[in-house]
Amino acid sequence: MGILDGKRILVAGVTMDTSIGFAAAKVAQEQGATVLISNFGRALNITKRIAKRLPVTPPVLELDVTDADHLAALPDAVREHVDGLDGVVHSIAFGNPETLLGGKFLTGPWDDVAQAVHISAYSLKSLAIACRPLLSAGSSLVGLTFDATVAWPAYDWMGVAKAGLESTARYLARDLGPEGIRVNLVSAGPLKTLAAKAIPGFEELDSMWAGRAPLGWDNTDQIPTAKAICALLSDFFPATTGEIVHVDGGYHAMGA
Repeated sequence: MGILDGKRILVAGVTMDTSIGFAAAKVAQEQGATVLISNFGRALNITKRIAKRLPVTPPVLELDVTDADHLAALPDAVREHVDGLDGVVHSIAFGNPETLLGGKFLTGPWDDVAQAVHISAYSLKSLAIACRPLLSAGSSLVGLTFDATVAWPAYDWMGVAKAGLESTARYLARDLGPEGIRVNLVSAGPLKTLAAKAIPGFEELDSMWAGRAPLGWDNTDQIPTAKAICALLSDFFPATTGEIVHVDGGYHAMGA
C-alpha cells in the first residue's frame, strides 16, 4: 500500500523528465495515485512523449494557467478521466532570463516582471480556483518555491515572484481552509532542471550548497523533493496548511 492509494492528482507543469513535476508524478504513481499531468503550447508534444517514461502513462491535459478559457475548461477536461481531484501540484514558473535574471534586477522592465509574477505567483490562485469544483475536504494543493526570505545571486526578479508565490499560498490557505483544502509549498535546494539552466549564474548559486548543507546536496536528484510533495498530498499532514517545507539538505537553517 502507498500513502496516496486511491488519490487523484493533477501535476500541472511537466515538461522534461528532469523536472520536479515529473519526479512528483512518478513518486505519486508509485504511491498508488492516479495521476494527470499538463502543459501547453509547443511544450505539450514534449510532455506527451515524456509522459510515456512514467510507470503508467498518464492523461496529458492542455493547460495554460494564464489563459482564462483553459482554466474555465479544466474541470470538464479532468472529468473526462477522473470524477474529481484529491491533490494538485503547481510546478509552474517563468521569468525572462534575458531581462530579469543574472544581475538584471535594477533594469528589469515592468512588462516582463508582470509576466513573471502572473505565471509564477498569481497562477497558483488561478489554478486553485479552477480546480476548486473538483476538490473536497481533505484535498491538498502543493506548490514549489525557492526560499524567498533572502536575496540570492542571479535570481533577481524570480526571487520577487517567488515571494509573491509564498504570500499567495498563505492567503489561499486562509481562504480555502474552511473548505478543508490545505495549501503548502516545498522549498527545494538548487536542482539541475530545465528551468535552472535558463538562469544566468546558476552555477554560482548551486556551488554554495555543497559545503554548507549539513545533509549534503545532490543537485541531480529530484526524488527527495518529490517525496516531500507527495507527503503533503497525502493524509499524513491533515492539520498543516500555509507551510513551507524545506528540502535543501538543511542549508536554510545554517548561518555560515
